[in-house]
Amino acid sequence: MRKVLKNFAFMIGLVLTVALLLMAVAAPLLAPYDPAEQDLAHRLDGPSKQHLLGLDELGRDVLSRIIWGARVSLRVGFSVVVIAALIGATLGAIAGYFGGAWDTIVMRITDILLSFPGILLAIAMVAVLGPSVNNVILALVVVAWVGYARLVRGQVLKVREMEYVTAAKALGARSPRVIALHVLPNVINPVIVMATLGLAGTILAEASLSFLGLGVQPPTPSWGSMLTYGRQYLGRANHLAIYPGIAIMLAVMGLNFLGDGLIDALDPKYRKLIK
Repeated sequence: MRKVLKNFAFMIGLVLTVALLLMAVAAPLLAPYDPAEQDLAHRLDGPSKQHLLGLDELGRDVLSRIIWGARVSLRVGFSVVVIAALIGATLGAIAGYFGGAWDTIVMRITDILLSFPGILLAIAMVAVLGPSVNNVILALVVVAWVGYARLVRGQVLKVREMEYVTAAKALGARSPRVIALHVLPNVINPVIVMATLGLAGTILAEASLSFLGLGVQPPTPSWGSMLTYGRQYLGRANHLAIYPGIAIMLAVMGLNFLGDGLIDALDPKYRKLIK
């Protein structure tokens, strides 16, 4: 851990991630204005002392909307990562531990889903189900769980041959107990690393869907939808697109730096798995 804490990129990622979490949790306290409050008389005004990041096309405070937008991004991100990791880890553990027909079924399903570009599959699902936060979460979970399943399966194939697993079986432990108490705890480190990196990808995917009009719907603030409306005023009020874009960049960069540092701290071998 001392080595990791001396890693400049990891510390930058940690600071950015903590700042993102605090911004989302304390949004009602940090936001200077109501994100839905309109001031049409001063719409598209640039940054000023009263509005540090300016006003949008409806006269809403851009800074307040960015702060509240962090809540949406983290809600989608954490929901997708937790659900996808639980589903993927469970199915991957079952496939790797039991093998046979279970392994074949799970792996063929993952192969089918991996044959489609993830973001295009998510776009198709949200287009069919309708744009909403819950549908975005569902679509991204369908895309994301396969990565966890393949990772955990590969780890379980090695762990199930270890002496402590054999000893647990010899003592009469049932398979669910062996998987829960002896197998999964010993393959959890790469899952944590993958979840951290996956959180960054999920935030970016949510912003992409919202940018296309398939994600969070107005008036709920979302970084992606703010970019959509901001691009219409690039020549007149470029602050509408610049600041949400910076927010997305910093959030994704911070989580990627954090995940990269966790690879060294928790599982250096994971680098070989993701290459």
